[in-house]
Amino acid sequence: MIFTDANLERIGVHYTGNKQNSGSLLLSKQEQRPNEELRSRLREALLQRFTNCHERYAFTHSSSLEFNEVYSYARTLFADRVNFFEQSVNIARHLFESSLHPKIKPGELYVALFNTILDDEESLEAIGLFKAETKLLFADLVPGDEDLDLQLKEGVELARMDKGCLILNRREEKGFELLIYDSNGKGEEAQYWKDKFLGVLIQQNEFLRTQEFLTLTKNFVTQQMPDEFEVSKTEQIDILNRSMDYFKTHGNFDRQEFESEVLHHDDLIQSFRNFDEQHRPAGELEPPGEFGISAQAVKRQARVFKSVIKLDKNFHIYVHGNRELIEKGYDEALQKHYYKIYFDQEE
Repeated sequence: MIFTDANLERIGVHYTGNKQNSGSLLLSKQEQRPNEELRSRLREALLQRFTNCHERYAFTHSSSLEFNEVYSYARTLFADRVNFFEQSVNIARHLFESSLHPKIKPGELYVALFNTILDDEESLEAIGLFKAETKLLFADLVPGDEDLDLQLKEGVELARMDKGCLILNRREEKGFELLIYDSNGKGEEAQYWKDKFLGVLIQQNEFLRTQEFLTLTKNFVTQQMPDEFEVSKTEQIDILNRSMDYFKTHGNFDRQEFESEVLHHDDLIQSFRNFDEQHRPAGELEPPGEFGISAQAVKRQARVFKSVIKLDKNFHIYVHGNRELIEKGYDEALQKHYYKIYFDQEE
């Protein structure tokens, strides 16, 4: 997704308190009309966080999409820009009504309309919803009549909004397509942004499928294999390395090919399939046997695929290559385990 040509067309700002704590809802009387410089800075600051958002969401409702409030407001806004400020007020009222957990922080709600956002070479309109819950203290040096005056001001760092949502104007009949972030996304009080306010479900795409399968593989190797098979730490790491190498060197995932190249043995393959089935959420269909591999998901998962053997608190051995060059043994005289490592050259 490319934001360099995006344009901030309209923006409205309202304040939503915590209704449960007798907070207030303060609505602007009209939309904001920033000058061109401020408009450009706002556009850059508000959109930059979405460059690292790869999961896609869609609005949902148990009865009908028409009963999802934000979906209905967004659909009306996309259909007629004249409704922009009215719909920004409706969205603010809905956020206020959704802020019922006592720990939800008050803050400003920014409702923005963007155009010329490029995704897969398609130019899109989008509605941005941003909530600022954290205030920072800024020092400002102001020239006075005879000297410089140091003042302190409290404000919001726009590039670090606490919560954000970008509603792309496509797939309307399926609940649109959304990107979401939440800096405070842990705890019961944080669920209101996605669940109570937006009402969305994550959508399956290449990023999510790649991430889920790599997580499944890691959990199988580290949790199931040691319980079911006689397996050394180096053998576990070898399989993890082969898994990551497969995803790094293939553009498309084929399950049978993966099982053959990475797991090798029939009993290991069958155990992996059983593990997958047992840990699949209730009611979820079997994942596709083929899908495109997301390079972004591989890069993110590579951080948690630790190819390291931790020995007491003295040594860490990082294993990246041929496991045949590392050998484990036990010294009877010292009554300690050891690893013997073979190499050609020290760097």
